[in-house]
Amino acid sequence: MGQVLSYPFPMTLVSSADGEAIAYGINLRGERSLWVARAPQYEPKEVVVMPADDGQGITSVHLVRDASRLVYVYGNAENPSLSPQQPRSQVWSVDVATGQRRKLGDGYAPVVSPDGTRVAFVHAGDAHEGEVWSAPIDGSSPAKRLFYDGGKDSDLQWSPSGGALAFVSSRGDHSFVGVYRGDDRPLEYLAPSVANDLEPRWSPDGENIVFARTPGDGGAPQSPLQMPLVPWSIWVARVSYAQAHAVWYSPDTSRGSFPTQGGDADLTWLGNARIAFLCEADNWPHIYTVSVNGGAATRLTAGAFAVISITPSDDGRSILYVANTGSARDDIDRWHLFRADVASGRTTQLTSGYSSQWWPTPLADGAMAYVTATAQQPPLVALMTTGVATPRILDASLTPADFPADRLVTPSEVTYHAPDGTPVHAQLYARGRNGREPAIVFVHGGPMRQMLLTWDPMDYYDNSYAVDQYLVSRGFAVLSVNYRSGVDYGHDFHYALHTGWTGASEYQDVLAGARWLQRQPFVDSRRIGIWGGSWGGYLTALALARNSDVFKAGVDYSGVHDLMHDALDYFRAYGEGAENIDMKPWLRLAWNSSPVAAIAKWRSPVLLIQGDEDPDVAFHQLVDLVPRLRQHHVPYQLIVLPDEAHGFLRWSSWLRTDEAAAAFFARYLQSGEATR
Repeated sequence: MGQVLSYPFPMTLVSSADGEAIAYGINLRGERSLWVARAPQYEPKEVVVMPADDGQGITSVHLVRDASRLVYVYGNAENPSLSPQQPRSQVWSVDVATGQRRKLGDGYAPVVSPDGTRVAFVHAGDAHEGEVWSAPIDGSSPAKRLFYDGGKDSDLQWSPSGGALAFVSSRGDHSFVGVYRGDDRPLEYLAPSVANDLEPRWSPDGENIVFARTPGDGGAPQSPLQMPLVPWSIWVARVSYAQAHAVWYSPDTSRGSFPTQGGDADLTWLGNARIAFLCEADNWPHIYTVSVNGGAATRLTAGAFAVISITPSDDGRSILYVANTGSARDDIDRWHLFRADVASGRTTQLTSGYSSQWWPTPLADGAMAYVTATAQQPPLVALMTTGVATPRILDASLTPADFPADRLVTPSEVTYHAPDGTPVHAQLYARGRNGREPAIVFVHGGPMRQMLLTWDPMDYYDNSYAVDQYLVSRGFAVLSVNYRSGVDYGHDFHYALHTGWTGASEYQDVLAGARWLQRQPFVDSRRIGIWGGSWGGYLTALALARNSDVFKAGVDYSGVHDLMHDALDYFRAYGEGAENIDMKPWLRLAWNSSPVAAIAKWRSPVLLIQGDEDPDVAFHQLVDLVPRLRQHHVPYQLIVLPDEAHGFLRWSSWLRTDEAAAAFFARYLQSGEATR
């Protein structure tokens, strides 16, 4: 397990504004580092190395225009290494040439001014939480509050000249887009209303700001048993006149709604005249463009695939994008890079084959950096240069010599149908099909995620991919199920009805996957297990509670077990409008969708794992479940990680728990203990 978890994971990839350098972060066995590579040789230089496996993350990396300095955030609120010193989220600056580091202040989400002299960030850690502060990039003087604002601020954006700073001011049930121009001028709010305004982006000439507008948090509650309807619009503000107008309105349909889970509109300027954005009006997230003066939007991409991210060229004439499509079979479960010409709509596929790519980063002279992975090769930073057919891998030397790439299998695409007819995609990991071996269903978290046929862009799911590969090496077959409510299979699949606390409809996809395994001649139908984390932990617990006759053992990482809180939170968001709602039917529905509702049928053993500083799933979910299991004489094992987070921050935490999970399955599925 230690070998297969020892891959160097790229945490981020950014470029300098002039395209002459890149910076990327690496997490290798919990040791986090930052690297810089300059044109034309692009020889990597290690600039920052943090203490090994201290559990403190490096995020929000920025490289100044001339690549002389890096700005980044180090640290988080959790303390998984149990340090006697309280960790904090801190903004740091480092001189690339000397490696000298300076702390700029406690905070997060830094942005560097275009001239590379100042850093603005959101303050964290005390009574000033959510305020905008700034400091010289060299740390020559202490950080101070940049301005006072009545909301909690986020999404800071310097104007191209550096003379103004746009931001989102969140006010609870609504939000404004604001502009700060200096201490001698009042703050400006762009067309303030009762809506939630977000994603402000400056035009290249600094004359306009585009932003998205969604409804404020009010009105009559929508039924959670219907497809969500979140109408939205795109607005452009002429900043010098403090005037704004709408240039596009979404269709008044569920598919046209603003992506509220696991997606984004990706508002992007194409020069100064057009705006690109993502919309799911035809069921798939595709690129549209609209004039700054309004009018009909033009769809730039089309087909049964999802555009995952967009990056414009400097001149705005083309767009780099990532999508789960391509020329290879089953590319719906791989990501590739494409370029679309804005004027003609012509699309060129830039990467292909049995691999995945993400984070395309345009560089000078037509070069491009990105991250690439295959089924055997973990994510690596690659450089594509003009006229060179084979990309150059920049961080290959960081892969340990004993990394077991030659022992990893290539997953195969599996499709089947749930009982209600919904098509489901899954990946089968199997080494041989000559005998009858135990099998395990893996369910990802989110649920707004998609597992790929390759290694994954997210560290949490690369850990899952590695564990699935390890289980195969130990004699298991693994079926990784991309159940409904996951992304990249279309809007209707993503926003499927009756999921979660409104009926757990996604569980039938999971059970159908196990039934598919039971029919395979190489699987012992009596020895099937299940594991997953977060929402995958919920589905694991639900499977064991409802179908211990099928699932003979399970490992539940940070799962949800009682969904009544979700029902309360859903209606509580509507504030006073929820006072007259009879909650009893909704609470009953949420209860019946929960693992604890079926605990009287739960017989199969379970390994429960969670950090008690989990910010995403309340640790009380575990505290509440354990006595219920004990009362019903359900065999369980327990691993509690003090001060660990939801996605574990220490490599040693993953290693310990993943080894325990593999040993648990070996005991209950390979020894046959759970089938006796």
